[in-house]
Amino acid sequence: NKINMFTTIIDLVAGFIIKTIDILGYPGVFFLMFIESCGIPMPSEIIMPFSGFLVVAGKMNFWLVSFVGALANLAGSLVAYWIGLKGGRGLIEKYGKYILISKNDLDLADRWFVKFGNLTTFFGRFLPVIRTYISFPAGIAKMEIKRFSIYTFAGALPWSMLFTWLGVKMGNNWN
Repeated sequence: NKINMFTTIIDLVAGFIIKTIDILGYPGVFFLMFIESCGIPMPSEIIMPFSGFLVVAGKMNFWLVSFVGALANLAGSLVAYWIGLKGGRGLIEKYGKYILISKNDLDLADRWFVKFGNLTTFFGRFLPVIRTYISFPAGIAKMEIKRFSIYTFAGALPWSMLFTWLGVKMGNNWN
């Protein structure tokens, strides 16, 4: 049954995320958010709230978690930007399937980038799926790297803060 398989995969990914952050702390948050921002599906919607749960437990600091999440998002996004810049769309279309980037995902990110210009780099950070893949078309379009970095970090910080805060609000009701 496809639903049971999907649930099992989500449970495994969530378990991996929780264990990684629980063992590694801030470097674990950085590692996982970096992976997500490189275009590899790793849900920040689990990473940051679990980190928020650890804030409530007294194991992490809200502001540091949020900053580390945003910084990792920038670092991973720079890798994805570089891949788009150096490899172009052809490379991503050819090998993206190995990190679960479909042609449709890339088309969607491209349309957003073309339609809304450079601000897509900022606003795209607030949209699931788009946030993960928007760096590729930014690199393909050769967006100026300084502007890309500023918009990326400026969009990633509120995202990280929001999802960390949601984890804080979930508190002891995490499970």
